[in-house]
Amino acid sequence: LKKLSSSTRKRSIRRHTRERPYCCSTCGKKFTQTSSLKNHLRIHTDEKPYSCSTCGKKFRWPSILKNHLRIHTGEKPYFCETCAKRFTFRADLLVHIRTHTGEKPYTCNTCGKNFRHRSVLSKHTKTHTGEKPYSCETCGKDFKTSVLSEHTKTHTGEKPYSCETCGKDFKTSYESSIHMRTHTGEKLYTCNTW
Repeated sequence: LKKLSSSTRKRSIRRHTRERPYCCSTCGKKFTQTSSLKNHLRIHTDEKPYSCSTCGKKFRWPSILKNHLRIHTGEKPYFCETCAKRFTFRADLLVHIRTHTGEKPYTCNTCGKNFRHRSVLSKHTKTHTGEKPYSCETCGKDFKTSVLSEHTKTHTGEKPYSCETCGKDFKTSYESSIHMRTHTGEKLYTCNTW
């Protein structure tokens, strides 16, 4: 049987006894090894010693750099067993699988509606709070949803929506659809009284 070095033996004992003698002076989290504490400290110092040789982006840990490199190499090691679609990141595969299973694990606490993605739930929740997180940099007006991109066209003069009948241009799809009614004869509102 191979004899363990003194430091290896100490680490092994700490692992079994759950002793964590190395403490972070910033947040108090404890670790079994000094190397683990050193890695943890990067969270507080924002030290990112690992950089991508292709784009220069920096990372705290080598494992995250390794994942990032797949963006440049095009490597897609994760694939869906249902449809064979491939993914660069495992997290993206797990989200994709929900399209097959129909799973919607994120539930709105206010109305009970379910969502596949946490980000969509987050956006939805703002409809209940009245929060308007999207602000126009030009005029400062706030919006509930990402219709901000359409609003900014009012400042740039851009008119990307064209009427297929007469060629008139509009800033928003809403303006374009209202205009189309002049060609179709469709009334915006109908009176049900008479």
